[in-house]
Amino acid sequence: MTAATEPFSTALRRSVGVVMIGASLSFLDSTIVNVALHTLSVDLHAGLGTVQWAVTAYLLALAAVIPVTGWAARRFGAARLYVAALVLFTAGSVLCACSQNVEMLIASRALQGIGGGAIMPVGTIIWTAQSTKPQIGRVMSLLAIPIILAPTLGPVTGGLLVQGIDWRAIFWLNVPFGAAGVVLALRLLPMAKGGDAGRLDVIGLVLAPTGIMGATYGLAELGDRAGPDPAAIVALPVGLAVLAGFVVHALRVKRPLFDLRLYASRAFTAASVAQFALGAANFGGMILMPLYFQTVRGESVVLAGLLLAPTGLGALLAAPFIDRYSAGITAATRAAILVVATVPFGFLTATTPYLLLCLVMVVRGVGFGMSIIPAMTAAYEALPPNKILDATPQLNVLQRVGGAVGTAVLTVILVDRLRHHPTLAGQASGFAATFWWVLAITIAAAIPTIVLAHTERQGHRRADASTLDEAAEADH
Repeated sequence: MTAATEPFSTALRRSVGVVMIGASLSFLDSTIVNVALHTLSVDLHAGLGTVQWAVTAYLLALAAVIPVTGWAARRFGAARLYVAALVLFTAGSVLCACSQNVEMLIASRALQGIGGGAIMPVGTIIWTAQSTKPQIGRVMSLLAIPIILAPTLGPVTGGLLVQGIDWRAIFWLNVPFGAAGVVLALRLLPMAKGGDAGRLDVIGLVLAPTGIMGATYGLAELGDRAGPDPAAIVALPVGLAVLAGFVVHALRVKRPLFDLRLYASRAFTAASVAQFALGAANFGGMILMPLYFQTVRGESVVLAGLLLAPTGLGALLAAPFIDRYSAGITAATRAAILVVATVPFGFLTATTPYLLLCLVMVVRGVGFGMSIIPAMTAAYEALPPNKILDATPQLNVLQRVGGAVGTAVLTVILVDRLRHHPTLAGQASGFAATFWWVLAITIAAAIPTIVLAHTERQGHRRADASTLDEAAEADH
């Protein structure tokens, strides 16, 4: 029996099962609101450019809390932190369901995102601490399950709940599952106490989220206004300046919030760029199709959700192959598939056959389901085991920030196109034009995956050469 096929320990199996509950809820809420944006815009009397912040705020909150998870897991214990995160996520869901206006919904989504943002990285810490290095690929393939299912279950479930009950039901759904997850975590996870985590980089914790939110807000609002908006004009350069200050700070302190020295690894740098761009292309692109089906094609929210199911089907078809081949090659291949499958959406019309759209979405789902996780795995395999704890938050942050930036910017582009094209044919061309931006982002994501594959191949060659040298020395 090889190490790679070694059975999971009982503790690892329990951890995977328990953490999967929270991870599924967190990823599901990244997509379940997408199909309800049109309904929220009408019911809450807010424009699409405002309502999209219910998605963007969630993703930004996910990113904001992730940096502190590594320190908090060491200080308070990973399992204890996981329980606290799931409780906060569930409480945020209750507040979302009780929201009376769009401002309260956006604020509640941010609170929900703070809890949801800690679930996955802390879960990853729990899993990797209980698995051997050869098992990491198999464990990460399990992580792909909620990521793969989210594009299908999110819109379909959201559509059924919005049309059958009310948009608030998509948030009430989290409550019983969140409560069950908390109970199981308390019973099955080892509640080890924390230890000395060192000093928390408070300055970095303030600078990084502030810079990210300022830059994202500035990008979104600059494009959302007919003329220059003072707040956006200030927010963008200030956000970028704060991020630059964070980089300077992180390179000077002994234990920074983010260990930027990891970028000395070519594989980690490539994986980081890929994570950001894939997050922008996937999360940003996922809000476009339900809006197209409801706005241009006049479909109900349920049918719009069902028409998105082929993306999840493609991801499910790809799932068995995630850890079958090397991580770098898999990431590059699937990113290339994602690029090719995005091209047809640039030719959307008001009468594009649904069969054609569904077939293309299946192919795009294959690329989506097998690009993000292998990129992360390739980065982990290139780093020493003691650096994974520092690498995990960074890769998760970049993916969520990419999703937030992609959602905000693509919505701005879409709203601008729709504003100038009131007819159905014109609106369809507006969606098509926005998808060309999605294609550009996807190509930007594919390039670093090629670097990942090349770096991985060089590593294998060096390992083979080292093995041959050792064998030759043994013969002498």
